[in-house]
Amino acid sequence: MSTVAQIRIPATYLRGGTSKGVFFRLQDLPAAAQQPGAARDAILLRTLGSPDPYGKQIDGMGNASSSTSKSVILSASSREGHDVDYLFGQVAIDRPFVDWSGNCGNLSAAVGPCAIHMGLIDPARIPRNGTATIRIWQANIGKTIVAHVPIVDGQVQETGDFELDGVTFPAAEVALEFLDPADEGEEGGSMFPTGHLVDRLDVPGVGSFAATLINAGIPTIFLNARDLGYTGCELQEAINGDAEALARFEAIRAHGALQMGLIQDLAEAATRQHTPKIAFVAPPAGYTASSGKRIEPADVDLLVRALSMGKLHHAMMGTAAVAIGTAAAVPGTLVNLAAGGGEREAVRFGHPSGTLRVGAQARLVNGQWQVTRALMSRSARILMEGWVRVPGDCF
Repeated sequence: MSTVAQIRIPATYLRGGTSKGVFFRLQDLPAAAQQPGAARDAILLRTLGSPDPYGKQIDGMGNASSSTSKSVILSASSREGHDVDYLFGQVAIDRPFVDWSGNCGNLSAAVGPCAIHMGLIDPARIPRNGTATIRIWQANIGKTIVAHVPIVDGQVQETGDFELDGVTFPAAEVALEFLDPADEGEEGGSMFPTGHLVDRLDVPGVGSFAATLINAGIPTIFLNARDLGYTGCELQEAINGDAEALARFEAIRAHGALQMGLIQDLAEAATRQHTPKIAFVAPPAGYTASSGKRIEPADVDLLVRALSMGKLHHAMMGTAAVAIGTAAAVPGTLVNLAAGGGEREAVRFGHPSGTLRVGAQARLVNGQWQVTRALMSRSARILMEGWVRVPGDCF
């Protein structure tokens, strides 16, 4: 019988946007986990309750979905012009794997509030009342995010009347700016890695599809819903219970990753589940969201459904929303065409839980499309603070 004692690690459990995650200060982690590697991954896996062959994460903080099996490590930034470094780990549910290849746009909304809570921000930067502007270095992809955090009486304001479809209760609005979100660093190359706004993606045994392959916010593969046999109005149960459909999506995703230059061999896609994302778009149509809310065609510019970690997302990943806004701003992409074409700086799209508005500023420079920033609002709230406990021999 094992008699190894548990260790406890200071942590904060937050909701950011339509996701939840366990947040750590880098210096609070055991020494072996303060550097990237097996010890860090093992602690995060055990914290979330993975790998779990039952798919429930009962023995951890995860809630058995890609939206809730997330971890974040924060530290005061030594990078000029930045306040906090933000590292995101997407924790697999049924496998011993932490994917560090991308960002979480939803949890980005919680980084500024949490950094203030953890004492990582110079108190002189926090107004008594007003808005704290927190500059975040997103370490996974090497990008800057600016969070505008509301402050009341020197404290982060978490309650409010800002409503976000996919989140039951209203809260305070946190406005986010994703600066120069295109080009995912060394791996991704340009915003359109193939040099085309629309490519032909051939997937043996599955089909041939028109696709927009874009690096903005997160590498994303956009397809037309009708080419897949969908309307764009689907909710989770229409796809997540269809094993054949999920296998087709994964095959398309793997071939898209190869065409984008994110992997060198199809087999690598299995170890890179967080990126790229795959999504399908359609022109406006009416449907009933998962909450029972009726979405009318006039309420949206287009419909988008996206998959994360192999399943249809219940709402929309924040980084994928950045990709949607960016692609919508570039005339001729599948996203732009689904929204009616033409030039635009913002779109409101329908997702399984409702609607979301996202903006982007794109321009053509020397024949290449560039995006300077993407804008959207989220909310965030601390759910619990204290310590997580993990067995002392788990790492």
